[in-house]
Amino acid sequence: MNTNFMSLTLELFVGFFALLVMTKVLGKNQITQLTPFDFISALVLGELVGNAIYDKDIGLHYVLYAVAVWGTLIYTIEMITQKMRKSRPWLEGTPSLIISKGKIQYEELKKNKLDLDQLLHLLRDKGVFSVREVEYGILETNGAVNVLRKQPLDFPINRDLQIPAKPVHLPVLLILDGEVNEEGLSHINKEKSWLIDELLHRGIAGPSAVFFAEWQKGEGFEIQTY
Repeated sequence: MNTNFMSLTLELFVGFFALLVMTKVLGKNQITQLTPFDFISALVLGELVGNAIYDKDIGLHYVLYAVAVWGTLIYTIEMITQKMRKSRPWLEGTPSLIISKGKIQYEELKKNKLDLDQLLHLLRDKGVFSVREVEYGILETNGAVNVLRKQPLDFPINRDLQIPAKPVHLPVLLILDGEVNEEGLSHINKEKSWLIDELLHRGIAGPSAVFFAEWQKGEGFEIQTY
């Protein structure tokens, strides 16, 4: 019994870290640009590892083999689509214009197996509650819909409102879950003592009392305590 537990534990560890390595190799696009194929391939990869771990007739080396082969196939497809532009429509699909000049393109919906209820749901995800607000709508390869609103209903931008331009700065995370982010302090050329003094000045005992704190040039601190 102890041997079985040790064997299962070892296989779980190997399977876990093999999947972790594979996700790092395949890159962030597996999540941020998840196409139907990517979703299915991720499920299959997890299923292969699961079966290899819990099937008593399959050894540890099969776990690694399954991850390596399936990951190699996915990586190869990614390399092909990066190097050969003509392969992208076949392997990744192409965006579809499902709303054109305010009119729903029925044939495109039918081609993409999308019904009106699904379309309306996807539009609401973008903050659009009526088709009449949309001039153009594009169904992306990952299943999301991006819209270009009709001009009278579109959001104004700073240039439209004639707001003077000013520099834009990224906020820097300084404290998270009570722990100081040394990298953030280094980024703004400050010491930990400076941060503690700023907290004390605001009546906060120290970093351990802070749930979240960030600093932005021109805006100062945003601090939330526990």
